[in-house]
Amino acid sequence: MSRGAGLHVALTVEQLWQRVPGGSGTYIRELVDALPGDVAVTGVRARHADLAPGAGLGVPLAASRLPRRALYDAWNHLRRPRVPGPARGADVVHATTWAVPPRSAPLVVTVHDLAFLRSPEHFTPRGNRYFRRALEVVRREADLVLSPSQATADDCARAGIDGDRVRVVPHGVRVPDGVGDAARAAAVRGSDRPYVLWCGTLEPRKNVPGLLRAFARLAADRPDLDLVLAGPAGWGDTADEVAALAAPLGDRVRLPGHVSWTDLHTLYAHARAFCFPSLWEGFGMPVLEAMAHGVPAVTSAGSAMAEFAEGAAVLADPRDPEALAAALDRATGPDHDTLAAAARARAATYTWAAAGASTAAVYREAAGA
Repeated sequence: MSRGAGLHVALTVEQLWQRVPGGSGTYIRELVDALPGDVAVTGVRARHADLAPGAGLGVPLAASRLPRRALYDAWNHLRRPRVPGPARGADVVHATTWAVPPRSAPLVVTVHDLAFLRSPEHFTPRGNRYFRRALEVVRREADLVLSPSQATADDCARAGIDGDRVRVVPHGVRVPDGVGDAARAAAVRGSDRPYVLWCGTLEPRKNVPGLLRAFARLAADRPDLDLVLAGPAGWGDTADEVAALAAPLGDRVRLPGHVSWTDLHTLYAHARAFCFPSLWEGFGMPVLEAMAHGVPAVTSAGSAMAEFAEGAAVLADPRDPEALAAALDRATGPDHDTLAAAARARAATYTWAAAGASTAAVYREAAGA
């Protein structure tokens, strides 16, 4: 996509080269596409032989001479090098994750969440050290901070980031124009029974064991219903715990592993309900994606997801398997059609065009200041 010459932003896109880019990767791709035409973007990445992950962004890419780990450590410890090549001279530098380049222009940082402060046990020692140093950099150097939810903005304030520097810009949602049919969904999950879907990385804060305990309570009364857990194993022993809890349920629990973006949306589209009982999220994009497909959602009360889902989804205490089971029964049973319509209508109010316009306004504010 061509850009005008109004405002030049150096934007970090290295997350796209991670093994699992996750929600941050989706954020980068969608944001770049949604920014107004008078914002010119140069993507900043580490050194890679494989250029494919950045394909399709439609913007120039500036590569550091350092590979990712060396670049991230240098930014984190030494506050150098500056953004490379054509990204130099940008009007604004935007760090889209905790990998924060030195401040060579007004600095905007997206803080997706501060889960490492809430639950440090869910991260590696190296990860905790890295994130804490990056947080100190943000406190000291960021001109403005983007937060996808009020919950994360409140966490930023508790972590010492001045509230007058934080701007809440919720994410948008986009679903493919066409997804696979029911036969494709059955092939991906290995069953043709109706199903509850969860997706993400198997890691402690996602609370997948809690979902399995809830589903076990529901399964006896709903022999027609499967549970599909789509996503790769992460850190910690969550994958082992999930396997142990799933074993007694036999083929009622399906674990297709990592699936492509298209297949994921096929699974969303044909699910009876979506359940995402995460203990904490900065935003909770999978819930909004499921809702955009008109799928009834069950998610965590008192969370970032509740900010956009309340009144259009079933909220429950994620630590209470009985409450989750009752919520799933509602979403897959008597309230299904009402919740489906409410979900689709609510999701339609969250667009990447709005997120792009609001983000551009933050860039202009930072550049003007």
